[in-house]
Amino acid sequence: MARKNVLEGLMKREGGATPPAPASPRRAAGAIGAVSQSLADLRTRALTEVPSDMIDDAGLHDRLDNDPAGIGELARSIEEYGQQVPVMLRHSPNVEGRYEIVYGRRRVAALKRLGRPVRAMIRDLDDKALIVAQGQENSARKDLSFIEKALFARQMEAAGFDRKVICDALHIDKTVVSRMLTVADSLPCKVIEAIGAAPSAGRDRWMTLAKRATGHSPEALMDAARGDSSDERFNAVFTTLAPGPRKPAPSRALTAGDGAELARLERRGGRPVMTFTGDDAFATWLADNISEIHRRFEEDRGE
Repeated sequence: MARKNVLEGLMKREGGATPPAPASPRRAAGAIGAVSQSLADLRTRALTEVPSDMIDDAGLHDRLDNDPAGIGELARSIEEYGQQVPVMLRHSPNVEGRYEIVYGRRRVAALKRLGRPVRAMIRDLDDKALIVAQGQENSARKDLSFIEKALFARQMEAAGFDRKVICDALHIDKTVVSRMLTVADSLPCKVIEAIGAAPSAGRDRWMTLAKRATGHSPEALMDAARGDSSDERFNAVFTTLAPGPRKPAPSRALTAGDGAELARLERRGGRPVMTFTGDDAFATWLADNISEIHRRFEEDRGE
């Protein structure tokens, strides 16, 4: 909420207006004074209005559900209330006069649809700094799901970033990064895309799904991903891969010399169980002579 208020303060000025002169330095004690000075410095950074058709995409793909309906809804909100939060851009390293998105892709797409200029903070960033800034913005957003962050981490690794940079970008430790990459590497990208962001499915359920998916074809998993929402599609695949009830081990018939069934031997709960099906007298005799039978068993096993 504090961050939003700071950005709203920035938005009160027209993009082309000259920033006000910084206030005379005032001595303030402690951390509160330092924070106040930082906020004052931030407010002096002017926002720039950039024509939306001069902005290109850059960085890594960080969303699975970039649906047109969602962009349309955002465009209607911006049309009514204006662009409340600026995006971050950098100067294009390839085309003079053009810009690339660091973060705020959905806002840029909505403003392009409206034909409006984009209010932006413009920073000079190289490719590494761009990805780190994008990752830090993603880690601060609560609307990115676990699997979207996992895919972002995998893209960073594929782009040559080491684990430390990935950790710094996403503000997570190496253990969490390792788990994210395990899930992202275990499931084909087209399966993840067929499911979608699944915001209700956290790390543990995605890890379980990745383990269960081993040995299943991507096509079968994609076919199982049915549902109107990504959460429904995740649950459909998760249920399809759920282990069914264990089939009982087949029982073995114990027969007399003439073929008559005397008992059945089976395993229950990991233990052998004998059920007598013939005359109760045989069961009684067996119980009375079990010591002798066991002695003969030990002798035969010792030979």
